[in-house]
Amino acid sequence: MKFFTPSFLVVALFVIGGMVFKSAAPTRCPQLRPDDSIFVLTGDARRIPFAMRQLSKYPDADLYIIGAGANASPAITRRASVESDSKSTYQNAVAIRKIARQTGLDRLVIITTEDHMNRALYLVRGQLPGMEIVACPAALAGMPPAKRLERWTTEYIKYIATMIGIKESW
Repeated sequence: MKFFTPSFLVVALFVIGGMVFKSAAPTRCPQLRPDDSIFVLTGDARRIPFAMRQLSKYPDADLYIIGAGANASPAITRRASVESDSKSTYQNAVAIRKIARQTGLDRLVIITTEDHMNRALYLVRGQLPGMEIVACPAALAGMPPAKRLERWTTEYIKYIATMIGIKESW
């Protein structure tokens, strides 16, 4: 019984929780509707190009680039509305709520990387309860396994912090 010390149990619960966190993350983008409103959260170089590929499949969709990394090229901004004031995922969610209410949306698509999706969805759903929100994750393709594990672990810790009420520190 000495094996099941409190610290062992905490580590075991953390690891099991991390496995559940990863397995609960969406891995594929479902087929979108031609008139969807797509919101891409900046912060990773994969997200905007992935969103542009989705937009090329759905040319009538509206694209919103949300966040601090929203300094997009002129070619992109001709096809998208850019919000560059928000500096955190929580502020992204607040900005999305404002746009969704101003434009009367009842459905929106969130694009972010697969490791970031759970926390982004949690925060956006908190801002827009009852809204239909579709997850469209950008894969972490081509990333070394150690870096991928580091990113997933960081996002899991941020998710836990968000769940206990810490929203603005990231």
